[in-house]
Amino acid sequence: MKDYKVAVVAGDGIGPEIMAEAKKVLDAAGEVFDFKIEYKDELIGGIAYDNTGTPLPDKTVQTAKEADAVMLGAVGDWKYDTLPPEVRPERALLGIRKALGLFANLRPAIVWDELVSSSPLKPENVSGVDIMIIRELTGDVYFGEPKGVEVRLDKDGNGTRYGFNNMIYSEDEVRRIARIAFETAMVRNKKLCSVDKANVLDVSRLWREVILEVAADYPEVELSHMYVDNAAMQLIRAPKQFDTIVTGNIFGDILSDEASMLSGSLGLLPSASLGEDAKTALYEPIHGSAPDLRGKDVVNPIATILSAGMMLKYSFKMDEAYNLIEKSIKDVLKDGFRTADIMSEGKELIGTRKMGDLIKEKLLKAK
Repeated sequence: MKDYKVAVVAGDGIGPEIMAEAKKVLDAAGEVFDFKIEYKDELIGGIAYDNTGTPLPDKTVQTAKEADAVMLGAVGDWKYDTLPPEVRPERALLGIRKALGLFANLRPAIVWDELVSSSPLKPENVSGVDIMIIRELTGDVYFGEPKGVEVRLDKDGNGTRYGFNNMIYSEDEVRRIARIAFETAMVRNKKLCSVDKANVLDVSRLWREVILEVAADYPEVELSHMYVDNAAMQLIRAPKQFDTIVTGNIFGDILSDEASMLSGSLGLLPSASLGEDAKTALYEPIHGSAPDLRGKDVVNPIATILSAGMMLKYSFKMDEAYNLIEKSIKDVLKDGFRTADIMSEGKELIGTRKMGDLIKEKLLKAK
């Protein structure tokens, strides 16, 4: 039996609830595939601030670095909105990614046949959609320096506040995310779209130049380029034209959330954050903490369960286990069970715990 150590940072809001269901399914997968996971729970986000005065305690970072992988729930709550920026719960996300050397965020957007009716788009537009969005995580306006808010005086001595962030990428940062993107495209359908704003932004012109340089090493991959505003439109108009997308931090943040609506809910989309030489990867759903839904047993745990499945696939090289988790989810959906976010006419409404239980049962039947 293989043993793995996983750091669990459930975080705030609905984080602990969805994480409990992911653990439940992982343990069932362990029974089927003969592995065991030792979970080490740590604090992150608002709950960490309440208990330690910081959203990302040193102990959490140390545990994460010592683990084989990290599972994250969600961070944030409206009650922390008035805190100084440096101790806001969301800062912990940037901090833990940096501490673990994670720079590539893989966000699949897949529309299963069972959920075509959950999409707000026409069935013929979304049926069969299978897109992998690769978002760079460590550069762009989220990290560029200088940044801040300052008062600037005009010629008459009157002060006006200015806010500023710098969109910055080095060619090395673009090159390494490009290689992840081309390698990913190679094991999919050998089709890659690079999204930028090279008609306006100097940083995007560098991005495109480096993408083209890396493309020379991957002649089998069909490379295209698209401006981000057009990409946002095309994702809705004709999403099946895309297979693998690579883009920067802020564009990827926006486009991947938009892509979630192809499937009909943020509650369906997992993600994996990977590094070049980093030992530890991080897995999390792309949705937020939804503090208004905490404790109500209504949220969809599928994104978190799929994130756990991605951990088995990418960190532990257990593709078969990931495939069975995905199949178990599909089987539950085929049986007509739905959480509130994907509910449709003629289906049976269930809660968070029941969805986790049903997926676990399907998995164990394969034993």
